[in-house]
Amino acid sequence: MLYMARLLEPEPFLSESTVLPVIDVRSPGEYAQGHIPGAFSIPLFDNGERAIVGTIYKNSGRDAAILKGISIATPKIPLYLQDLRKAVNGRKILVHCWRGGMRSEHMAALFEKEGYEAGVLTGGYKAYRRFVRASLGRPAVVIVIGGYTGSGKTEVLRGISELGCQAIDLEGLACHKGSAFGALGQAPQPTNEQFENNLYKIWSAFDLSLPVWMEDESRMIGRVTLPDPVVEMIDRGILVRLEVPKEIRARRIVSEYAGFDANLLAEAVNRISERLGGARTTEALEAIGSGAFDRAAFNMLTYYDKAYNFAIDRRPHVRKIPFDLPLGIDEKTPARIVAFIQEILRHGTYLPRF
Repeated sequence: MLYMARLLEPEPFLSESTVLPVIDVRSPGEYAQGHIPGAFSIPLFDNGERAIVGTIYKNSGRDAAILKGISIATPKIPLYLQDLRKAVNGRKILVHCWRGGMRSEHMAALFEKEGYEAGVLTGGYKAYRRFVRASLGRPAVVIVIGGYTGSGKTEVLRGISELGCQAIDLEGLACHKGSAFGALGQAPQPTNEQFENNLYKIWSAFDLSLPVWMEDESRMIGRVTLPDPVVEMIDRGILVRLEVPKEIRARRIVSEYAGFDANLLAEAVNRISERLGGARTTEALEAIGSGAFDRAAFNMLTYYDKAYNFAIDRRPHVRKIPFDLPLGIDEKTPARIVAFIQEILRHGTYLPRF
């Protein structure tokens, strides 16, 4: 060690990160793959420099790699300090690299010489990732908002969150609405690693003695894969199935997607053409091309309804509770559902098994 660092295990490190800035000294490529939410990137080496030092370490050993690293980093010290001053206002910071090794040690020592008090993550980002995966496996009573496509599940979940309930918008975190059309109008999806990090940040703030609300999701949301423990909690949760007439659901689909370019809609249809079948694909494309979005939506819902039923039938542990909404959802629906579930939990009839 270069100095007597204040070493922190992942849990206290993350606890302090709620009030102190986190400085990630890994390379930009490592940071882009996944980082602690809110962390500032001040890389000791850029991507190319990291590769050079790594190659020297492999071919010539540790001492040669250290000397090369020093020769790269020394001229950049003013830039590191300049970036730090831009990133933080106070004098207390948290620092980490990949494994809690020399990169974080050197940068923390540098920052300490400039009058900063630095805490270093023991085991680095690698230890943080292990901690995240383990924490997402902590059991909870999960209430799942389900129902056919177009039922308004996301809107209901948002309303439940606004009532003060513990809710996670998995599709919002994944930047994808889950269907073939789910990427339309969304920001680029995060990496799977970053999705889990963002999910943990929300999960860690919850009191798991109280219910957690989520939308019903399959394992994949676009290109993002849900962690196994989350999938299992959804599968074993209490499923509130919104029962909304198909006509109302079709109108909701039209309101959400009809404003997008017809070519983008057609591309989405073609991506699932094998599952739709030739006749239904042709009909959907013709309807989109002629602007008959109601007909296109009704056509697509026939496919998505069958797919949803198939997925539900393959989950024997899910506890399905229908919630009839013959006129669709409105501003009072979230409160009605919360009160409905609170009554059920009070009697303990549908408590999930762990």
